[in-house]
Amino acid sequence: QVQFVESGGGLVQPGGSLRLSCAASRSIFRMGWYRQAPGKQRELVASITSGGSTDYVDSVKGRFTISRDNAKNTAYLQMNSLKPEDTAVYYCNSRPPIPPYWGQGTQVTVSS
Repeated sequence: QVQFVESGGGLVQPGGSLRLSCAASRSIFRMGWYRQAPGKQRELVASITSGGSTDYVDSVKGRFTISRDNAKNTAYLQMNSLKPEDTAVYYCNSRPPIPPYWGQGTQVTVSS
């Protein structure tokens, strides 16, 4: 059993930045950030292994950076140059995800 707690979301203007945090209740080999927009399926945004190997969805490459602090079981997502299409609820989980253990997520809204 594992729990994930996301934080750091908010309302930001296009071109702005946000930094999300994900605290896991135990160590995870590969941690991932996912997002779900209204009417859309949840998609993987980025992932990182305990050794620092990363993957990104094409739409965020060059704008988002995933990192982690293994001592704190915490992953981060630095989001720069935000676009309206980045608006979604952002979740963290393992990759592949453990379906029963999604957290509440954190809302990111890019508008005005």
